[in-house]
Amino acid sequence: MSLRDATPAGARQGDRRQGTQRDAWYGAAAPGTAFDWPRTLVARGADRLQAAHLRHRPQEARSGALHCFLLDCSASMRHDGQLARAKGQLLALMQEAYQRRDHVALLCFAGDVVELRLPPRRASAWNDDWVAPIAAGGGTPLALGVQRAQQLLAKHESRQRWLWLLTDGRSNESPARPAAADVACVMDFERARTPLHRARQLAAQWDARYLSA
Repeated sequence: MSLRDATPAGARQGDRRQGTQRDAWYGAAAPGTAFDWPRTLVARGADRLQAAHLRHRPQEARSGALHCFLLDCSASMRHDGQLARAKGQLLALMQEAYQRRDHVALLCFAGDVVELRLPPRRASAWNDDWVAPIAAGGGTPLALGVQRAQQLLAKHESRQRWLWLLTDGRSNESPARPAAADVACVMDFERARTPLHRARQLAAQWDARYLSA
């Protein structure tokens, strides 16, 4: 699983267009801007993509996106190595963000608290020692975690804001998608013999990308 796996297909195709062929279809982009694909796809809706649908990011956003990772550290995530797998996936995603020169933030939730483990900053090299202190326990304050993510993302309008929820979905709460998230991804770590599929349901409710881990 990688950041590229969650990138809109149109963005990957657009990145491959070169030279005058790209300019002829897209039109000349304003100096210092880049295409904002999530907003472009929203503007397009169900219609065929047209030049009028294109949206651009402001110049200051070109330095990279902000990936906010919301990690479920509740008791249920300790079963079958789910939390260990989530940590491994988190490290891989952060390493890729580092290579892309993006910014990252990490929120962890368990029991009745949400901890900001990493304030928004440029991604740097990560290792297992950094995430080792994250301990699981208690309930799953999903709504509180999503609320904190919304507050964090709302402060960074100049960047393309991604929310990554890493969870097994074992929560009775079903919060609304954070309005500040330009792109939302739900990574499902559920391995129960009788799965509840709540993470998948939440992804559908959010119109988010669903990734089975």
